[in-house]
Amino acid sequence: MHSTSGPAIVNELLPPPLDSTSQPPPLFDGTTRLYTNYQCPYAQRVWITRNYKGLQDQIKLVPIDLANRPSWYKEKVYPENKVPALEHNNKIIGESLDLVRYLDDHFEGPVLLPHDPAKREFAEELLKYTDTFNKTLFSSFKGDVVKEAGVAFDYLESALQKFEGPFLLGDLSLVDFAYIPFVERFQLFLQEVYKYDITSGRPNLATWIEELNKIDTYTVTKPDPEYVIRLFKARFLVII
Repeated sequence: MHSTSGPAIVNELLPPPLDSTSQPPPLFDGTTRLYTNYQCPYAQRVWITRNYKGLQDQIKLVPIDLANRPSWYKEKVYPENKVPALEHNNKIIGESLDLVRYLDDHFEGPVLLPHDPAKREFAEELLKYTDTFNKTLFSSFKGDVVKEAGVAFDYLESALQKFEGPFLLGDLSLVDFAYIPFVERFQLFLQEVYKYDITSGRPNLATWIEELNKIDTYTVTKPDPEYVIRLFKARFLVII
């Protein structure tokens, strides 16, 4: 079992987001760039992975203002016009779960998928469920939140019992990084609006969140709680 602390956190000065008035960076000049957004949970997955593997000096953050996107991003970098995207070896790669795997496979640092076949099989099952997890939570805002959201959190509670250890595969893995950006946001919103504590009656989920919050390379990526609540209220309270 490797340490969950990861490499010592670098006190990183975060660059400001690039908007429609910005100029593009010198593309394909040999620099590895992670095009990201500090508030996006999908991008956060990759940001956490970068940090945990100690790649702050190797992979430069290029934050994009999603509310006022620069035209060059779609035209010259990533036609999908989404984040995250990675510029590496003269190519652009997208999709957060693909990128988490890519960083683990192509860069040095702690290995984030176990070699154990049973754990790798369960990792695939959990990663496939991430979209269902998010859709279940978002759709719950239209109905019985406690009942419908509870199904998704019960799934995680059950998954956390499969292997010995506080994380989804027992030891920390990229599967934890795939889920925590969304769990942290849903936890804030459900507690604020519905007074629903997602950890009540779910001791394994409570421990999982607690243990992840001990990892500096994750906590430095966490969004401002008040911003998350404001954003979720603006997006979802109209349908409540």
